[in-house]
Amino acid sequence: MKNNIKISGFADEICADFEEQLKTVTALGMNYICLRAADGRGIADYTAEEAREKLLPKLQKAGVKVSSIGSPIGKVDIGDEEGFQRQLAQLDALCRMCGIFGCRYVRIFSFFMPKDGDPADYKDAVFEKMGKFLEVSSRYGVTLIHENEKGIYGDTGSRCVEIMERFAPEGMRSAYDFANFVQCGEDPEECWNMLKPYISYIHVKDALCSSHENVLCGTGDGRIREILDQAVNRDGYEGFLTLEPHLAIFSTFASLEKGVGNDSLKNRFRNGAEAYSAQYHALLRILEEIGICSEERG
Repeated sequence: MKNNIKISGFADEICADFEEQLKTVTALGMNYICLRAADGRGIADYTAEEAREKLLPKLQKAGVKVSSIGSPIGKVDIGDEEGFQRQLAQLDALCRMCGIFGCRYVRIFSFFMPKDGDPADYKDAVFEKMGKFLEVSSRYGVTLIHENEKGIYGDTGSRCVEIMERFAPEGMRSAYDFANFVQCGEDPEECWNMLKPYISYIHVKDALCSSHENVLCGTGDGRIREILDQAVNRDGYEGFLTLEPHLAIFSTFASLEKGVGNDSLKNRFRNGAEAYSAQYHALLRILEEIGICSEERG
């Protein structure tokens, strides 16, 4: 079996308490997290000094590494200039955190579009601002990974490719999310094939086309099994698989999903830890079926 895949996850979906997040992760045998929120605060609300003093010691004690920083950078309206300037300052701090945590990736987005607007009309503005993000990250040698989020400029495969064609030569890469493409009415497999030259990171989240509901990975329309088989066994993907279950209510959900409340999560699990564990074991089963052994189970 191939053994070149590392599993990480958005541990804030377990609970708000950072130490409890790390206990759950290590109990599962995982060695990495994607750091998005800790102790009830989004990572972009920490200063680099606070991250060093408050978060790094807990990570070191637990023996857990950071695979990426799950930032909210680019999750702001395209016309919100004040918000954009604030995010430039936050990105500088987040890039400094990469040095503190020993990780190389910061997840970003490509700005919320007006509801009744044509995204094509905002392409130049999006590209100008994303270029400024790259000016910040390049000072620190950090790789920005663009996620295909709902409602942003890069929510379709074709516009994600536009972003990569423009910015990949400057070092930007793609973070691929199965469920977000499903929820945007895109074909996940077609989007994988369009973006695979640029993909350095994968979020493991599944959803149904009919209701857009998030479901356990491998049970929705994200074609996770088929795409991971192609990605690892044929395309040579060797990056992280990062759990993002969205299967239970967690404290920061409302702030992450614009216009969506916690009531959209069916909460079939008793708590975030149970949902996170279920997603982890479901992913392990998929990997075993396609002949891949993760680093944790090597």
